[in-house]
Amino acid sequence: MNLPFPKFVRFTATGLFVLLAQGAVAAPAGTDAEIRSRIAPIGNLRTAESGEQEGSEGADQEVALTPAAAEGGLSGEETYNTYCVACHAAGVAGAPKYGDAEAWEPRLAKGIETLYESTYNGLNIMPPRGTCSQCSDEDLRNAVDYMVSAVQ
Repeated sequence: MNLPFPKFVRFTATGLFVLLAQGAVAAPAGTDAEIRSRIAPIGNLRTAESGEQEGSEGADQEVALTPAAAEGGLSGEETYNTYCVACHAAGVAGAPKYGDAEAWEPRLAKGIETLYESTYNGLNIMPPRGTCSQCSDEDLRNAVDYMVSAVQ
């Protein structure tokens, strides 16, 4: 097969391709220990219930789940503005909008405990605990109470 390029150009292009292909599969720079240290977790997670740590042995920092939780929890407004507003301000996927009494009426008819349970366990497209997996039950109740108080 005759290509319209001289042999020198074909040889150079082939050589360049081989060099690039070899570089693509080369190991990253550094020893195994250096690589492990670059991808190691930045801290340990200590759960309040068990006091147990999860994470790498070499990590020496503890990561707090919620800074506000250590100070007595989040207020309903703080929880709402941090975690709930993304869906409840716009009514995403049927979420009742903040301050929309008509949307909240059938939910309130089921009782406040049912609203709390829906918040803990999720409902329809809302995942369990909304977007705040690290919030305490009290934080979530405060957020529900905050949203409910806007329609009562």
